[in-house]
Amino acid sequence: MMVRMHVGISRGRWTRAGIAACAVAAGALAVSFGTATPASAQAEWWEQLPGFGSPSYSKRRERVRPAVRRSEERSESFEDLRPNATPLLSDVMLASMDRAIERYERILQRGGWRLIPKGRTIRPGDDDDRIPAVKARLRATGDLAQSQSYFESLTLDDSVYRALRKYQLRNGLRVTGGVDRATLATMNVTANERLDQLRLNRRRIVDLMQPRVEDRYVLVNVPAFELEAVEHFEAKQRHRVIVGREGRDTPELKGTIKALNFFPFWRVPTSVATLDLIPRLLREPEYLAEEGIRIYDGSYDGPEIPSSQINWGSVDATRVRFKQDPGERNALGLVRLDMSNEHGVYMHDTPMKNLFKQVGRAFSAGCVRVQGVFDLAEWIAKYEPGWEQPGQVRTVLEAGQPLDLKLTRPVPVIFAYITAWAEPDGKVNFRHDLYNRDGSAALAARDAAEPDPDLPPPPAGGITP
Repeated sequence: MMVRMHVGISRGRWTRAGIAACAVAAGALAVSFGTATPASAQAEWWEQLPGFGSPSYSKRRERVRPAVRRSEERSESFEDLRPNATPLLSDVMLASMDRAIERYERILQRGGWRLIPKGRTIRPGDDDDRIPAVKARLRATGDLAQSQSYFESLTLDDSVYRALRKYQLRNGLRVTGGVDRATLATMNVTANERLDQLRLNRRRIVDLMQPRVEDRYVLVNVPAFELEAVEHFEAKQRHRVIVGREGRDTPELKGTIKALNFFPFWRVPTSVATLDLIPRLLREPEYLAEEGIRIYDGSYDGPEIPSSQINWGSVDATRVRFKQDPGERNALGLVRLDMSNEHGVYMHDTPMKNLFKQVGRAFSAGCVRVQGVFDLAEWIAKYEPGWEQPGQVRTVLEAGQPLDLKLTRPVPVIFAYITAWAEPDGKVNFRHDLYNRDGSAALAARDAAEPDPDLPPPPAGGITP
């Protein structure tokens, strides 16, 4: 029997904190400025906790996806978090974007850049007739230095390799130093479309800053798969996140983080049950027992129903409810950030940490999974009575008991859709128009072509919120 403790102070009394629904997978690295702790070191203490991870699920993935492990072992750059303390929502960012817009206006006045013909992937050291066109494209945006030489090599040499890595990094691509399909599609977005994209995203940032930006808040930039925790107009932490896959879009919203739920139950939303869980049970009736998911009649608190009594081919999906027990297999991981919003989405931990190693991280059913979520929870709770000293989150996790902390100082949260921005040092960044909200087919078409054979396969695994 699991007993849930509810914590929170309101006029001297204990109060209860509610729980909602959603969930999905991955992570364990957070960045605080001045330090960047490797995921392996940062995760060490909580990976030993009872209830962490999902051994049975990990073993299944070992058998199913050796190609992904090989891909993850390649020595590719993976520095996709913004590197400075400037928040996205700031006057400094707007000034940087104004300079970027002026720069792209000048590029357009010079004629922009020509399209690069399609063809095979060009790898470092390869010779290819398109290399001069690749160099011209990189020079147009300052990724490659101008050349005074009359001779143009057809080899993807070291200078082009380094320029391509810079280009890929600021465009949210896999940093390989080669020209794969995604890189080529991104390079062939016209200068005019990039200028329009910068102007559109500047307007988005201005709108998000109205009527004013709070002194302390959390912002998730969905297309960048990134979260920043901001206080006193500085980004104090940044985290990789997993967001909704196509068709299960993570919404744009403004809400409030009102509670932290440690060792949460997962109340499987009806949409996830209908679209994902019940179809899976037709193939794998044992899945419920393996994942610790129980069935209830009518509501999440209704009478429990044995799965053996249900015909999954004709079940009434509007009547049955599914709830996953806290612990090692729970899709929400060890902590859930309960946040008020009309979409019923929230942020949470995940047992599927390996997915944070992917560059594109649109894998969820709409909720946001946070890498290094325990550091974020520590930051959120630090002004709560009894939580002022660092380490309280660790104490709760080591205790291994469900606990809800209702926040006396709720934290505003924004889910934003920013696909272009400029850093104070002049680097202009673009991200894939994940949900086709920028109004340009070219910006949304990066992943529309046939699958790239160099990419790892999409993740297989558990039902995700």
